Amino acid sequence: MTRWNLPKDVFFCTRCVLSNQRPMSRSEYNQTDADALHTIPFDAEGVCLACRMAEYKRAVDWKARGQELEVLLAQYRRSDGRPDVVVPGSGGKDSVFAAWKLKHEYGMHPLCVTWSPHLYTDWGWRNLRRWSDHFDHMLFTPNGETHRQLTRAAFDHLLHPFQPFTVGQKILAKRVARQYNIPLVMYGEGEEEYGGKIDWKAQRVDPPKAPASLTLSGLPISQLQAQYKISDVELWPYLEEPNASFIHVYQLGYFIRWIPQESYYYAVEKVGFEPSPTRTPGTFSTYNSIDDKMDDFYFFTRYIKFGMGRATSDAAQEIRNGHLTRSEGVALVHRFDHELGQRFFPELLTYLGLTEQEFWTTVDTFRPDHLWTQLLSWQLRHRVS
Repeated sequence: MTRWNLPKDVFFCTRCVLSNQRPMSRSEYNQTDADALHTIPFDAEGVCLACRMAEYKRAVDWKARGQELEVLLAQYRRSDGRPDVVVPGSGGKDSVFAAWKLKHEYGMHPLCVTWSPHLYTDWGWRNLRRWSDHFDHMLFTPNGETHRQLTRAAFDHLLHPFQPFTVGQKILAKRVARQYNIPLVMYGEGEEEYGGKIDWKAQRVDPPKAPASLTLSGLPISQLQAQYKISDVELWPYLEEPNASFIHVYQLGYFIRWIPQESYYYAVEKVGFEPSPTRTPGTFSTYNSIDDKMDDFYFFTRYIKFGMGRATSDAAQEIRNGHLTRSEGVALVHRFDHELGQRFFPELLTYLGLTEQEFWTTVDTFRPDHLWTQLLSWQLRHRVS
């Protein structure tokens, strides 16, 4: 049995660079280190679901989808001076693309909302301000010490320092929609772009489970609160509340073809979006997931747990969109996927309350045996070729 029940035999997509170790999306409220994970499906030709989804998208009648979007938005569009759609995001290229399209091409009145990053990058903060210069915007910043504790717990128990942030990011939009009686929430691209479920159009918001049945940061809620001395009110921002039945969540990527590189150019043109001044450690790009310094840690932990880092994710997407050949993607993965980078490393260690030795000791305990071997140093047993 492999760790998290990952597939023992490792193989890679024949079209992109993803391996069969890539986990599928799941609820953040049901994650422990003992869980068995579901991984991305591959077909008989060795092609991953994400590539099949890209193939499917090329055959979509996007003009008809745009008309479908217009019909949908007409049901929610208001003329009384109040917002009619909540758009969650960080001020990155995708949230700029979504909000601008909805406001200027479809006549909607977005209320943009942001769950604050752990530690803003300078350019991430400037991009958020550029976004909010053009839209009504709400920035929610949770209790910093509580968020740090939850992030440290998620690192210790799941090697997933982004989990509490992801929880808040998903909750905030629905909470704001309920508070201001806005029935429509519109995200940008869906998990299907990366190999998630094929049913990607829309979803009604389901009532949350009772807190007693939840886990957060890899621990049952009661244990988490007792161990880290977190009160109910400090935990409140991370727990879903009963949602009004009128709230509906859609993904704009169902109606408009989602191409990250084009979203980047669009955001530059419309609001002056600013990429990172240098290549992001672990990859070759400068404009994907650049607002939070914790991104560097997060993508490196994915590399440790699943043998695929940030370059794998970026290259796979660029291959699907026709901007890279597979051989170019393979070369980029070999060159950059293993990098952690030092630009924010000391600051992130301080934030998490870790020494460098403690960081590496924890990281090494999460390396699956079927993916890693230790000779003079740790090495992956399987690399894309």
